[in-house]
Amino acid sequence: MGGIAMLCGITAGCVSAMIALGFSGNLLFILGMTLVMGGIGMLDDMKKITKKKNLGLRARYKLLLQIVLALAFAVYYINVADMGTCIILPFVWKAVNIGPWMFPYIIFIVVAVVNAVNLTDGLDGLASGVSFCVSLFFPLFALLGFALSLMKSGALVIENIMRDMTDAMVFPAIAGACLGFLFFNRYPARIFMGDTGSLAIGGGLAVGAICSHMELLLPIAGFIFVLEALSDVIQVGSYKLRKGKRVFKMAPLHHHFELSGWHEKKVVTVFVSVTFVLCALCAAVVIFQGMYIGGV
Repeated sequence: MGGIAMLCGITAGCVSAMIALGFSGNLLFILGMTLVMGGIGMLDDMKKITKKKNLGLRARYKLLLQIVLALAFAVYYINVADMGTCIILPFVWKAVNIGPWMFPYIIFIVVAVVNAVNLTDGLDGLASGVSFCVSLFFPLFALLGFALSLMKSGALVIENIMRDMTDAMVFPAIAGACLGFLFFNRYPARIFMGDTGSLAIGGGLAVGAICSHMELLLPIAGFIFVLEALSDVIQVGSYKLRKGKRVFKMAPLHHHFELSGWHEKKVVTVFVSVTFVLCALCAAVVIFQGMYIGGV
């Protein structure tokens, strides 16, 4: 139940940001989504504790609740916050209007990221370490996202480089919560986040990235999340379609490396290092292209 401490840390960070930078309805909604996602995880954790079993809420119920929350966010994003139905293609920085497809697009991203972070939470310091790296760099990506003004023609221009960055303060809040948690969660862990923490982090990262118009950078910066989720899907698919044959020794991917002889600390170190390098490369490209677009 260490995830409760993470929820408190994220809340404190977001509230502090609004006190210092001014109230933000979007940040308040992002925080609400993060806390409610954490609440779903808390129900799951509590059920495991009370029943003294590894199985908590049924997967279909967790997925349904996540879809309902993601749909509520999509309605808020499009109709209430009036952020439109355009997405930004990273590195080419073109705006594409996907119209009503924005609803399933948002739902897919939120549900995918939430479950990918949850699957990554399997070794001491892994999920918190990877999440720290991603959330540490994302304010920089958000800065460019806020600076890019979407035009109906699909072109992009620099509008205002200091446009309301308060909305993106969920990322420093998550980074701070992960860093504080990591001190106690590093190997050998003395505290665990459970689904309370992992679902909250996944929800905060996904919703914050979408509101920053930089959600398509998540698969690159959070490539480890993608690998973990894909390894699980591939393993289950192979087992069912190939009559019990497996691709990996165990899924998600971090367990495969464990069974291949890697020590837990080595797996975590490598995965976190890969995340840091990918985030740094993305940041370098974004800074360079941001300066170029700004100069033009």
